[in-house]
Amino acid sequence: MLPRIAVTQGDPSGIGPEIVAKAVADERVGAVCEPVVYGPSPDELSRFPTGRISVDSAVAARDAIVAAVADAQAGRVAGITTAPINKEAFDRAGIPWKGHTDMLAALTGAERVAMMFYADTLCVVLATVHVPLAEVAGLLTERRMCEVIELTAAELPRFGVAHPRLAVAGLNPHAGEHGVIGSEDEAVIAPAVASARARGIDVVGPLPADTVFVKAVGGAYDAVVACYHDQGLIPVKLVAFGRAVNVTLGLPIIRTSVDHGTAFDIAGTGSADPSSLIEAIRLAARLASCTAARASAG
Repeated sequence: MLPRIAVTQGDPSGIGPEIVAKAVADERVGAVCEPVVYGPSPDELSRFPTGRISVDSAVAARDAIVAAVADAQAGRVAGITTAPINKEAFDRAGIPWKGHTDMLAALTGAERVAMMFYADTLCVVLATVHVPLAEVAGLLTERRMCEVIELTAAELPRFGVAHPRLAVAGLNPHAGEHGVIGSEDEAVIAPAVASARARGIDVVGPLPADTVFVKAVGGAYDAVVACYHDQGLIPVKLVAFGRAVNVTLGLPIIRTSVDHGTAFDIAGTGSADPSSLIEAIRLAARLASCTAARASAG
């Protein structure tokens, strides 16, 4: 029996409904799962504006996520895949979360989560996500870095990496040059890496961010822990845009998503590419099937 995967439509003012319709009709999706769509019905979509911020659209997107998570927790679906939401719309609607990651953590009660972008060429995990660049250094505590390194090492075996080799990108240019260019790499990141290594995790760093991703693409590492959003997502989108899948690590449920946003500029044109959503649904189905197989074996 194929796993049932919840697919949320995201912000109905963006490309979400279009790419969801295209993805669930794709034979590659139907071959691995039974997709179940959450969000406004086709008849209801006309009441939402196209290509612009809408409070009603934000509320609809939130409600679809809440319903999908509830069904995943109850075992009615084996995992969820989410189309993109709009953070500004969420803010205008008074919804207290900045994105899927913190929303899913709150809904499931998960204490430690991290955002991973997974592709066959590069895998990146973010230590901080949707925060202003000016706040990143203050959020990079030794505890947070340890949590993300440990979570990455613990979760990667689910993706077929039995013994993960990890690298941590430095925050500052040249990973701080031993304190010459900023103190965070030596004072915070290096101790976190040393602590993880002492617990048996194969991890190195901090390494200069301008070369560590090149080495990872070349096969030296199975994943890179990046200090902030753009540091990690620029390289992964450069080498795998449309094929990368956003995965939330640390949740009690399976959740995958696309590697792009709501694309208001092309909403309603019929030109949106569903490739990333197709890959995200397929990965959710694969993870669900592996989970079911382990449960049966146990």
